[in-house]
Amino acid sequence: MSKKLEGNGRWESSRMMLPEHREQYLHRREPTGPGEQPKETVEPGRSTPEQLPTKEELELIRDFVLLPIMMTIVDKNCTEIGLSSYSMKGLYMKASEVLMARIHEELSTIRKEMKRRQIKVFEDERVDSAIHYHFICRGYRDTFAMMRDVVRAEMSVRIARYVAEMFKAKS
Repeated sequence: MSKKLEGNGRWESSRMMLPEHREQYLHRREPTGPGEQPKETVEPGRSTPEQLPTKEELELIRDFVLLPIMMTIVDKNCTEIGLSSYSMKGLYMKASEVLMARIHEELSTIRKEMKRRQIKVFEDERVDSAIHYHFICRGYRDTFAMMRDVVRAEMSVRIARYVAEMFKAKS
């Protein structure tokens, strides 16, 4: 399998880089000597170098994008169940409310952490197959896209985990 498609390869493959930008990027990342950290350059007019986002920060950004979508879907399903004639709709609605509270709690924690780390995320556009965003992380600007199929799969995994936690806590 191509290295571009391993891990978060969709993130990496969504970028386009000109050769001169690549050279500049690699030059910035080169260690200056044995055992030294990669050097960072400072743009004219900036007092501090831009640091690339860490893996943890990229995961925060992904979660910040996913959780509101999950909240919307769970709320919509809860409303649909409330209007239905299911015999156990009370149970489903209560479980949905607990699930939304858990998602809201996690989203609140993520927002605080993003504020602390100086990360801002903005939605660009929604194309049929992907949702595009751009972010600013301590002055570093970049864009990313999430494929709708990936969003659905990630939401299914997370909702299953939240439901398992609900029943585990009650046992």
